[in-house]
Amino acid sequence: MIVDLPDTTVSKISRALVNVREEGGAVALGRVLTLIIVTRQGAQEDVIDVANAASREHPMRVIVVMTNGEDSPPRLDAQIRVGGDAGASEVVTLHALGEAGSTNLESLVTGLLLPDAPVVVWWPDDTPDIPSQTSIGKIAQRRITDAATKPDPSAWVASLGEKYRPGDTDLAWTRLTRWREQLAAILDQPPFENVTSITVRGASDSPSTALLAAWLRLALDVPVDWGYLPTAEWPHGIKSVTLVRESGDVVLERPSPAVALLTQPGQPQHDLAFPRRSLRECLAEELRRLDPDVLYGRVITEGWALLDPPTTQETHD
Repeated sequence: MIVDLPDTTVSKISRALVNVREEGGAVALGRVLTLIIVTRQGAQEDVIDVANAASREHPMRVIVVMTNGEDSPPRLDAQIRVGGDAGASEVVTLHALGEAGSTNLESLVTGLLLPDAPVVVWWPDDTPDIPSQTSIGKIAQRRITDAATKPDPSAWVASLGEKYRPGDTDLAWTRLTRWREQLAAILDQPPFENVTSITVRGASDSPSTALLAAWLRLALDVPVDWGYLPTAEWPHGIKSVTLVRESGDVVLERPSPAVALLTQPGQPQHDLAFPRRSLRECLAEELRRLDPDVLYGRVITEGWALLDPPTTQETHD
């Protein structure tokens, strides 16, 4: 069901939500959090689809906030979606024009938040410099950004530690989960030798490469040689990790984006399913934890401070 509310107010939207709940009954109950998505007009459908997919694991209220420039007359248009049009969530889109969107965005969403439920904010594209200092960021328990959407992802990752406040996270870190799980599993198996050095390589558009290097540097306290490959050699994501040990190198490498090869001394080569994680998977993972990600905070501050500069760097256009 879709309810359009042109030229409306927050109080009218709130009353409409109550009416929808009364009409829909249980379909509008059981929400565990409020997810606020701050995005651009025209880009909202893709991120709503991602949120709806994630809502099947985390039932929630999704509030999508879009603003126009100050030149437009002040106006607030809204739409409410429930049922089949909203996955396991209820979606409220707010299109604020003119002064309605240029003032404190917190005032647009405060009256629509679920009572006594955590608030998560996600900026899928246009991220503020310091998310925790924005009006919406201040009311959120978790703040999600995505370095991969930046013109220069590497520069954004390099600045994360300076901006960090407990509750911040970036999807460049979330995309590393499969890599971190596999590398941890390797080190939990014989021969239990110390790693003496590490090499990490990835594409020039992969901010996760730097975060993986910082995590390994922090976790294993050994030198990490990391850097970027030319686009013609490897177009996207992390390419390989090499762990140097006395008995020989352990190499986890992608020959193609969906497969990884694990090579270890004295063992046959293993083929692993290693697809790049979807945006839906990453968002759903971040919504599983609503407390600060302490390890992420340590990686982008302590781990990054220990890391040497990349040995190779492809210039961003």
